[in-house]
Amino acid sequence: MKTRAAVLWESGQDWQIETIDLDPPKANEVLVRIVGAGLCHSEEHHASGDVPFVAPMIGGHEGAGIVEAVGPAVTSVEIGDHVVLSSIPSCGRCPSCSAGQHNLCDLGEFIAEGRQLLDHTARHHVRGVDANIACFLGTFAEHTVVSELSVIKVPEHLPLEKLCLVGCGVPTGWGSAMYAGGVRSGDDIAVVGVGGLGSSAVQAARAAGARFIIGIDPVAWKREKALEFGATHVAVDMVEAKALIDEITWGRMCQQVVLTMGVGRGDLMGQALDLAGKRGTVVVTNIHRSTEQQITVSMLDLARFEKRIVGCIFGSVNSRKDIPLLLREYERGALDLDAMVTREYDLEDINKGYQDLRDGVNIRGVIRFP
Repeated sequence: MKTRAAVLWESGQDWQIETIDLDPPKANEVLVRIVGAGLCHSEEHHASGDVPFVAPMIGGHEGAGIVEAVGPAVTSVEIGDHVVLSSIPSCGRCPSCSAGQHNLCDLGEFIAEGRQLLDHTARHHVRGVDANIACFLGTFAEHTVVSELSVIKVPEHLPLEKLCLVGCGVPTGWGSAMYAGGVRSGDDIAVVGVGGLGSSAVQAARAAGARFIIGIDPVAWKREKALEFGATHVAVDMVEAKALIDEITWGRMCQQVVLTMGVGRGDLMGQALDLAGKRGTVVVTNIHRSTEQQITVSMLDLARFEKRIVGCIFGSVNSRKDIPLLLREYERGALDLDAMVTREYDLEDINKGYQDLRDGVNIRGVIRFP
């Protein structure tokens, strides 16, 4: 079939809207009509050149839609089902999955090659060549073919244009605070960068019963939104936040510091560590440039106060458990997906959406397909 998609041909260039050829699903694959796709910063890392990719690439790894066809041996979904596409698949059998660490599934080894998950071939073709797809998904398309291991059935009464966020950004931010950081009732937590990921981390901290939740962002209206999402205090940057946290915690500082900036910076890691108290945890969720190899921290403070720096991918979540959990949080009002979607765009306006991301005018932009 023919369908349309946003394709990145080279870093430093705009996304191009192309008519692509899409093969039918093979064994263990499904054809999904996309309803909503989130404009996550990860694709911006490819477009800017911070993270390499194999071109041509159909972007999009945060999406939700409706199953229109299934290949042989598919058992978990059927035609007509509403689904969220998980940005990292889980086989359920590898050592990581068996230990409950589905976000570290061994299948992620092949994520950068951009082909189909199980046979490493292409179903998407553009201008006569095979196209790669982001995170085995390619949700910046009206239709896509993905592995059954990447789709999770969701209730039909919930709005797919909002649910697309739980394919990546929301579980990543939520889990960064809840799982990687281990926020608990009474803890004090700082969230650095309160866009899509950071807003989710703030809401997770609120749900966990944190005492002080400090949202840190240079954009004034994002700080205002952070207060609406549950932050108790806000600051412009980590220097301002350090004095604030020192005052309100009587010098004890934070148990968790979650880094969800658009682009991580190694020279700021020392400032992040300064916000953490004794045995405090700094969670590195934001992506750094692939060429960055050094960070600046006080190794003495790291050792003598038993502080921790931990990496976090996809919020350390088990998507088949945690995506339904997040939907229940949404239904009971503990997770505000509606307020997180600040603007919707047509596929043709994807470059405007990413310019808005760079300009800091969105918590999360979403491509809404008719």
